[in-house]
Amino acid sequence: MEDRAGEPDFGGRPTDTGGPGRDPGGADAIQVRNNLSGTVHGAVVQAGSIGTLINHAPPASPRGDVIWPLRIGAVPDTVTAHQPRTALRERIHHAQDSAGTVVLSQVLSGGGGVGKTQLAAALAHEAGGEGTDLVLWANAARPEQILGAYATAAVLVRAPGTAGQDVEADARAFLNWAAATSRSWLMVLDDVTEPAELRGWWPPTSTGTVRAGSGTHRAVITTRLKGADISGGGRRVLDVAPFTAAESAAFLRERLAGDEAEHLLDDAVDEVGAVLGQLPLALGYAAAWMINEDQPCTAYVEHFRDQEQRLVQVLPAGGSGEAYDREVAAALLLSLRAAQAAEPVGLAAPALGLAAHLDPAGHPAELWLTDAVAAHLARARSADRHGAPGRERDRGADAVPPAASARGTGGVDGEGSAVAVSAGTARRAMRLLHRYGLVTIRRDDPQRAVRIHALTARAAREALPAAGENAVVRAAADALLELWPDEDHHDLARAGVLRANVDHLWPLAGDHLWRPGRHPLLYRAGDSHRRNGLPAAAVTYWEHQVGCAERLLEADHPDILTTRAYLAAGYWSAGRTTEAVALSERVVVDRRRVLGDRHPDTLVARANLAAGYWTVGRSAEAITLFEEVLADSEHVFGDQHAETLRTRANLAVGYRTAGRVEEAVALEEQVLAGRMRLLGDRHPDTLLARGNLAASYWTAGRTAEAITLFEEVLADSEDLLGDQHSNTLHARANLAFSYRTAGRGEEAITIEEQVLADRERLLGPEHPHTLHARSNLAASYWSVGRVEEAITLEEEVLADRERLLGETHPDTLTARSSLAVSYWTAGRTAEAVALQEEALAQSERVLGEGHPDTVERLQDLRRWYELNASQQ
Repeated sequence: MEDRAGEPDFGGRPTDTGGPGRDPGGADAIQVRNNLSGTVHGAVVQAGSIGTLINHAPPASPRGDVIWPLRIGAVPDTVTAHQPRTALRERIHHAQDSAGTVVLSQVLSGGGGVGKTQLAAALAHEAGGEGTDLVLWANAARPEQILGAYATAAVLVRAPGTAGQDVEADARAFLNWAAATSRSWLMVLDDVTEPAELRGWWPPTSTGTVRAGSGTHRAVITTRLKGADISGGGRRVLDVAPFTAAESAAFLRERLAGDEAEHLLDDAVDEVGAVLGQLPLALGYAAAWMINEDQPCTAYVEHFRDQEQRLVQVLPAGGSGEAYDREVAAALLLSLRAAQAAEPVGLAAPALGLAAHLDPAGHPAELWLTDAVAAHLARARSADRHGAPGRERDRGADAVPPAASARGTGGVDGEGSAVAVSAGTARRAMRLLHRYGLVTIRRDDPQRAVRIHALTARAAREALPAAGENAVVRAAADALLELWPDEDHHDLARAGVLRANVDHLWPLAGDHLWRPGRHPLLYRAGDSHRRNGLPAAAVTYWEHQVGCAERLLEADHPDILTTRAYLAAGYWSAGRTTEAVALSERVVVDRRRVLGDRHPDTLVARANLAAGYWTVGRSAEAITLFEEVLADSEHVFGDQHAETLRTRANLAVGYRTAGRVEEAVALEEQVLAGRMRLLGDRHPDTLLARGNLAASYWTAGRTAEAITLFEEVLADSEDLLGDQHSNTLHARANLAFSYRTAGRGEEAITIEEQVLADRERLLGPEHPHTLHARSNLAASYWSVGRVEEAITLEEEVLADRERLLGETHPDTLTARSSLAVSYWTAGRTAEAVALQEEALAQSERVLGEGHPDTVERLQDLRRWYELNASQQ
């Protein structure tokens, strides 16, 4: 009978990713099943890419308690001359008073520029002033922004089940907390655009703690949309119309008076509101123009009407179907014309065009200090001086700003004389837009300091000459890439905001990020999605980019192959293994044909495919391919290159799990020495190498050395990565395994019960990692005689694996054999023999007669046959 040791603990899809412009490379330890003498399985160490931890630090407190009240997200400031909108507020409060025992979830629906956001902001400020425990404000144009706000809230309120590692898991934990808590809260989702994608993520609409009519729990949603997707689920829709004529006039009077500009008020004050359709946004433009230009209402109306007559050529009738589009655009263009003539002269228009392509929810103010922005503004100013507005020169994908003597300067005009724009001038251009009400600067949120109203952005983009679109898009991409941290985990908040800005940019960019030449931002941003726990978003992103590449480039263009490789990595991270293997095989075939067998890109693709084969149980093919790749990597990269070390580490795991332990130890000692020399003793990749070596020591019978090394790896992982990082959980599971096999079963159970709870919370009950944790715990129960508890867990694991992986997947075979052993121990001998016979037949067919797992299953059956015969 087998002396069972549990299953391998293995992590995510084994890929590692290089810097911008590279596709995923090979990883360290493959997802493995260790096959040990007398065991079904063995210790495993996860290696490969360290995923980026999404950390949201809770507020400091001597006892670690939550400090109430909490404010999450940047609630917009109340605008100057804010109008109370009494009639609308009465409707809102009436709905609140009649909410009864359900959570009041109100949808403020109306067109762009009618003041929905300002109304919601007023409600949020009011709730804060009344002492509401939690006020959460989320920019909701994209679902991931909402999930990010929820995840932040989960950590700050210490919601049960929160780890700060997986965005979706933390978001779910927060909603569960919100539905059960007695704390008062208000959630605002501002500018919902995709209600269908929020299914399952709306704020709760019913709780057991809300007090009738009290507003204890409350949600406010703003959107331009109408229909069942918005009004369902207990949400009450209120239409938000533009100002009344009286409110428009009151706004202008208060706004001008606030700047000591009452002298600009005249008999045309009511007419200003009329020509602007009573839109709050457009009225804000008008007030800023009158104050900056020191012109009265009459003059504004005259200028506006003149501008509107010319607007037909810029915005043809019928645009979006919204009746006020042209009024807002006309007001925008009038304000922009005045700003364009102010200092720094000629830069307001190109600056606004750039801001209009970024996320309306905000971007860092430092973007305006980048070389990319300075160079773009310099080219725009140069083009304007030579009478060619909008005809800016296009830049190649990997081009850099023209050489300059100082940071933030650049630009050369068509005749060779420099038209420099300094970083300070670029920043002044951004502040000029703020002066004229075209953007808003928020000092309290540095990552999203510069914001633009979505309608302003749309009108600015539509007014941009087509000839200048490519230059603006690529300048925005250059600036975002310039701001990106070298590694996302160096500045997680910055990386998240930059990802949001790219997600806004690429749907607007058309083909401009592919022509002329693929922009490197595409690869940097796309891989950031995968590394930061957003696999579904990564797949969506890369499927779109593959479509663009295949449409725009020749069939065998290297960028097509690289983009497909990134999509394959996305499929792996999303658990779509069949699609991942098929696409990885296609990439290898194409790269071999186009680039040759030893080209660096081909080697990376071959290593990815080998790791993929291992993941789906094709271990013999994986080892053969790893051996070939290692030989070629040593020849191409050199013996100590990072790529060579990765391939050597993967091959070592393959050898170990195939029973070639001494070869595995030799390779892993080489990898560890190389990593320590290149990266240092405590780099995440070095920790992975130490864990791999510990697993091989254990397999070779060097138990004490293995346990010591596992303990060191766990301690360093907790210190470096945090208590709940996936690699820390792998290290903890590996240590538990080593304890179990050393006869310390109760210690192993304590650790494994926690690992299973963590994985169920973070990953869900059916994730492969969770199934392995459940199987490991069952093995520990079995080792201390708790056989019935082991059987219950193992039956669950086998059923899940048969359903999720198929009858003959190696992991399914392992689960079947483990359950057979437990049946035998419990005296259910006939069931045990039948199950192990089934596992043996499938193992011979799938793994081969000489595979260690096959041999162990055959030996078990022979012993069981002999015992049955002796008892008859």
